[in-house]
Amino acid sequence: MSRTGENRSRLRLVVVQALVFSLFATLLVRLYYLQVVDGDQYAAQAADQSVREVVTQPQRGLIVDDVGRPLVANRTSWVVSIDRGTLAKLPDDEQRQLLQRVRTVTDVPVKKIQRKLVTCGDDDAVIGECWNGSPFQPVPVASDVPQPMALRVLEQPEDFPGVTAEQQSLRAYPAPYGINAAHVLGYLSPVTGEEYDAAKADGDDSLNGASVVGRAGVEKEYDSWLRGMPGYTSVQVDSMGRVIGDADEVEAQPGDTLVTSLDARVQSVVEQQLATAISTARATLDPVTGRNYVADSGAAVVMEAKTGRIVAMASQPTYDPSVWVGGITNKELSRLYSKAAGEPLLGRATQGQFAPGSTWKPFMTAGALTHGYSTDTHLDCSSSFRVGNRDFKNYESGAYGSIDFAKALEVSCNTFFYRVGYDYWQRFGSDVDDVKAKDPLVDEAKAFGFGSRTGIDIPGEAPGRIADREWKRSYWKQMRSFYCDIADKPQDGTTSDFVYKFAQEFCVEGYAYRAGDAVNFAIGQGDTIVTPLQLARAYAALSNGGTLYAPRVAKAVVSPDGEVLRRFAPKKTGELDLPKSVIDYIDQALQGVTREGTMAWKMGGFPLDQVPIRSKTGSAEVYGKQSTSWVASYDDDYVVVMMVSQGGTGSGTSGEGVRAIWEALYGIDGESVDPANAAIAGTTPPSGLPTFMDDGSILPPTRSEEDE
Repeated sequence: MSRTGENRSRLRLVVVQALVFSLFATLLVRLYYLQVVDGDQYAAQAADQSVREVVTQPQRGLIVDDVGRPLVANRTSWVVSIDRGTLAKLPDDEQRQLLQRVRTVTDVPVKKIQRKLVTCGDDDAVIGECWNGSPFQPVPVASDVPQPMALRVLEQPEDFPGVTAEQQSLRAYPAPYGINAAHVLGYLSPVTGEEYDAAKADGDDSLNGASVVGRAGVEKEYDSWLRGMPGYTSVQVDSMGRVIGDADEVEAQPGDTLVTSLDARVQSVVEQQLATAISTARATLDPVTGRNYVADSGAAVVMEAKTGRIVAMASQPTYDPSVWVGGITNKELSRLYSKAAGEPLLGRATQGQFAPGSTWKPFMTAGALTHGYSTDTHLDCSSSFRVGNRDFKNYESGAYGSIDFAKALEVSCNTFFYRVGYDYWQRFGSDVDDVKAKDPLVDEAKAFGFGSRTGIDIPGEAPGRIADREWKRSYWKQMRSFYCDIADKPQDGTTSDFVYKFAQEFCVEGYAYRAGDAVNFAIGQGDTIVTPLQLARAYAALSNGGTLYAPRVAKAVVSPDGEVLRRFAPKKTGELDLPKSVIDYIDQALQGVTREGTMAWKMGGFPLDQVPIRSKTGSAEVYGKQSTSWVASYDDDYVVVMMVSQGGTGSGTSGEGVRAIWEALYGIDGESVDPANAAIAGTTPPSGLPTFMDDGSILPPTRSEEDE
C-alpha cells in the first residue's frame, strides 16, 4: 500500500473515532439531562403511570314510608368484573379461554360479556350493555353470582387473570305488605356520557362514569340527595396492569334517606283494590258493545286533603322495578314500552289523561253558582236535550223533571248541565270567530287547576287539557292540512264513512266552537281530559275549603347519621275564589250522592254518620272505546279517587274498591268503626318523622311528635 493510501486509511479511522466519541458524548449529555436536570419530573411521571384510580360506588340512600318502613333499600351482591387492560395483554387464544371460564362461573354468555366490555360510544357498542365507566376500572359483567362461584374466582387467580369478584351494593325492593309502587318510586339506570360531562362542567363530583342515576319517580326527583359521594382507591400496578399495592384511599359517603308521605299499608290496600276492580271489569259484560270490558288500565290516589301529601298512589299496568337492577335486557325494555303490554312504564295517576265524565259536574256547579245561577235554580232533567239536529241524552240517570243543582249532582243528570252549558254558549259564545268569548265554566275549570300540571314531585306529569275555544282553534291549525288531504281525495273504500265525513267537516270549520262543544264540556265529555291526580287535588280543594296544594310525596331528607337535613312543607299553589256558601252547598250535595244518589248502592251499611263520605261517580264516553269508570270521594281528612279506563260505569266498577279503601283508612268492619284497626295508627298520618338509630334500625314516629 502506498504512503498516500496509508494516510487516507488513518484519516478515515480518526473520523470514525471522532464520530463514535461524539455519539457517546451526546448520549452521556442526554443521560445527564434526563437523570439530573429533569430527573424529578420523569420520576413523577413514571410513578403516575404505575398508579390507577378505582372508583368505589357509594351506597344509595333509603326510601322509606311515613313510619320508616323501607320501600327501597340496598342489598349485597357478588359481582364479577374484568380488567380490560389485563385482558388485552393476553394472546387471543388465552382471552377466549378466560372468557369461557368467566361464562362458566357467571352463566353469562361470552358474546354478552364481550358486549359489556365495549366502551359506550365505540362503533360496536350496544346501548344498555356497553361500559360507561372509567377505562382503568374493572368492568362488571355479572351480578348476583352464587357465592361458591365468586369464591372460585378469588381462590384460583391463576385461572382468572384480570378477573375480580367482590360484594357490591345493589338496589332492593322490600315490598312491605306486598306493595309495588313502581311509578312513585321510579328506577335507576347508568349515567349517560352527556350527564357525566354536564356534572363535571358544574363541578359535581358525585357522578362518575360508572354511576347509576334516577330515571323516574322520586328516585329521579331526589337523585342528588340519594346518590351519595363515590370513594376512590389509588392502586399501584405493574407493567401487566396487575395490582401490586394500594397508594391512597378516600371512603365513599352513603346517600341520604328520603322519608315519604306514603303509607305502605294503605298503598297495599289501594293496589289490591285497583287490581280487583280491573279484573272484575274484564269478567263483566258490557251491554253496549256486547263483549266484556277491556279495562286496559287504571289508577287510584289517596291524598291528604289538608296538605296535598300523597298517602298512596297506584297505576295499572305496572312493572317490577327490580328488572333494572344489574342492567335490563332488550326484551324486558321492549315490553315496558310495548302497547300490547299496556305500556307499563306509563304511570296513569300522573301521566294518564282521560275524559272526567260526571266527576266534572261539581266544578261546573261552582262556575254556575257564581255566574248567574243560584241554589234555588230549577232546570228540567229530561231524558234528552236537543242541540241543532242532535239529541244529547242522559247516560246514568233517567228523567227527573224540574230539579236543582244538588239533585242534579245526586242523580248525575246530564241534561240539567247541558242546559247550563248551552245557556252560557248562547249568551257569550255563539260567535264562533270570538276566540276570547267569556265562558264561566271554562274559567272555573282552570281555577280548579285543570289544564295545568299540579306540581307533584314526580317527573313527567301530564298537564291535561281544557278543550276551550283557544285550544280548538290551535288544534284546527295544527291538523287542518292532514284532514283536508283526506277530504280532497275521492273516497276509495280505505277510509270509513265516518272518518271521511269528519275530515270534510273538520277541514272547513274545525275551528268553530259550537253549541255541541259547550254542552259536552259541561258534563266532562268531548276533548277535555284530566289526570286522576288533577281530579284528586280539585276534590281536596272542595274538602279543605278552597286551597289548592302541589301534591307531594317527599316529607323529609335525613342524613346517614340521622340528622334531618330538610323538611318538605305543604305548598299552596292557589286559592279558589268561591264563597263558603257555594262550597258548603256542593259538599252537602255530594254527601247526597253517597247516601241516596249514584254511589248509594255501593255504600249500604257503611257508617256514614260516623265517617261522612262525599262522592261523585262518572262514566266517561269516548268514541270508539268503552266507558271509563270514575269515582271521586272525600271527607275532612282524605281524598280517594279511582279510575278504570274502558272499565264500565263509575260506581259499578270502582265503587266497591273505593269503599274498601275508606274502610281500611278508618278500621271499618261492617257498620263498626274501630280506629285501632285502621291502616294508619290514629287514622291520620303522623306529623313527626321516623327515628333512625345508630344500629340501622328505624323507629316509627310517636303521636307526641307534633313538631312539623
